[in-house]
Amino acid sequence: MDQLSLAGVGLRLGIFVGVLLVMSSLEAIWPRRTRTQKRPGRWLTNMGLVLINSFALRFMGPIGAVFAAGLASINGWGLLNQFALPFYLNILISVMLLDLAVYAQHVISHKVPLFWRLHKVHHADRDVDATTGVRFHPVEAMLSMVYKSAIVLLLGPAALAVVVFEVVLNASAMFNHANLKLPKSLDKLLRTVFVTPDMHSVHHSVIPHETDSNYGFFLSIWDKLFGTYTAKPSLTPDKIHIGLNEYQTDNPSSLGWSLVLPFRAMNKS
Repeated sequence: MDQLSLAGVGLRLGIFVGVLLVMSSLEAIWPRRTRTQKRPGRWLTNMGLVLINSFALRFMGPIGAVFAAGLASINGWGLLNQFALPFYLNILISVMLLDLAVYAQHVISHKVPLFWRLHKVHHADRDVDATTGVRFHPVEAMLSMVYKSAIVLLLGPAALAVVVFEVVLNASAMFNHANLKLPKSLDKLLRTVFVTPDMHSVHHSVIPHETDSNYGFFLSIWDKLFGTYTAKPSLTPDKIHIGLNEYQTDNPSSLGWSLVLPFRAMNKS
């Protein structure tokens, strides 16, 4: 279990760097929207949050989704551990159900005021690109890990399935947040199953009813199934006004401002 956890960390890191480099290169060649802010400042803040989150999750010790999967397997906990499923089917079902759980978590983060204060850090970014997909407040990142670990204990997926899901989730988040212009035909084909950059950019619109739609990170089926799907934004994809209305300044590009934002909102309320 420890070796698998270590291998999972290495795999996630390698794919994270690889996908980030690929998406950043494609964004530079085929950008969907004109940037409102310079890359360096935003990237330092977004990558700074990634680094802080990594340390924060390490501080949590053994609490983690892969560890939870191993614990569930040893003790026979969770739904999937009650059935003798073929390994490939365990992975397929696990990835789909874990993605559904993340969809539900995302909806909750918008609907519950306390969680929305934390999630605002993600939405305050005024230029959605690949780095936005990993821009989250450390407290939200830790709560997310606790939530995923609890779901894993209830579901009982194979540890490898959890590693696969976390890799897929991380890569898809950077892909669907990318400031990337895909051909309309390709976007239409992909979004029948997966979340595309144009589909998810609607979720980062300043218009509230658009922000409260297209919650999916990997599979597009959940938004369509639960009635939270918006096919097209009010404006064309290249003209979407990104971010939050109350934070249309350079502040979201500051690391200190981003870390303090949830608590500033709490004091305000």
